[in-house]
Amino acid sequence: MHLDVILHQAAHLGASDIHLVPGHTPMVRVDTVMRGLEGPVLTALCVDRFVASIASEAQRAALENHKDLDLSYAVDGIGRYRVNIHRQRSGFAMAMRSIRDQVPPLEDLNLPRVVQQFAMLPRGLVLVTGDTGSGKSTTLAAIVQAINGHQRKHIITLEDPVEYTFESRQCLIEQRELGEDMPTFASGLKHALRQDPDIILVGEMRDLETTALAMSAAETGHLVLSTLHTVSASQTVERIIDMYPANQQNQIRAMLGNTLQAVLSQTLFSRSDGEGMVPAVEILLCTPAVRNLIRENRTFEIPNVIETSRGLGMTTLDASIAELCFNGLITREDAVTRAAHPIAMEQALAA
Repeated sequence: MHLDVILHQAAHLGASDIHLVPGHTPMVRVDTVMRGLEGPVLTALCVDRFVASIASEAQRAALENHKDLDLSYAVDGIGRYRVNIHRQRSGFAMAMRSIRDQVPPLEDLNLPRVVQQFAMLPRGLVLVTGDTGSGKSTTLAAIVQAINGHQRKHIITLEDPVEYTFESRQCLIEQRELGEDMPTFASGLKHALRQDPDIILVGEMRDLETTALAMSAAETGHLVLSTLHTVSASQTVERIIDMYPANQQNQIRAMLGNTLQAVLSQTLFSRSDGEGMVPAVEILLCTPAVRNLIRENRTFEIPNVIETSRGLGMTTLDASIAELCFNGLITREDAVTRAAHPIAMEQALAA
């Protein structure tokens, strides 16, 4: 079986992910549900051939050394993919995430209107958080595209790998890929600060050095967009602070309180009508009250501030889930099961 044939079948089904594992038929994820494709069971030799067809000699050497490899792959007429190749018990396996050819307009993502204001911020740190596959990259790309259409700025993206490709419109956009164009996020970010950027997109703040450089960039007048694998605004603030040694945390609280502009935490639900996915979100906007809570180590009070600041555009995850359910976009069962407070959600939906 040829790899492009599998990808064509997956694209026809609207699959977000493709999994190629020896001993199994090709598996795909469609609207969060795993299903098998018709075809023979894959062998280790078959997957090795897939790897050889998309990875360069240098990349294959890196795979042999590290047992994991991230890269991007494109097929004319089908699409682009973010690919992870990894060693597991029966040989190498592949996980492929489909990347849309076109960046969707921000207003088409079913996000609250306040998110469109993120593209107008002059400086500071904006974080989009959530689990893997929650649409963080798409949201960030849509924000960048909104800036690209209305402002004259210099934007540098640091990604692993490059997902959406941008065409410079009003802005000058440079995209750098981890491993190909820079050795680490921290290195790319350090040098980006010398390249006269207005806006820097960092694919993920995954370590202390990258986080420190991103916060420094935000503090010195740049708009920094990035992601974290956290599921709420308060957890996001705590995760950043916990990256630092205890003797530096008071200083970092003050710095984060000054630079953080907004946190958007999102998760995707299957639509009840079967027409794809829809996001539920938690939004924290850094008002003076929120900045004081961060500085004073009272992040446990952030959910209460979000709850009482809906008029400013903030929303809790459960309020967003409940709204989706009331509007008929998701089922009551999904709403209750995935709520942060299931009992309260069940009572709210029964009212």
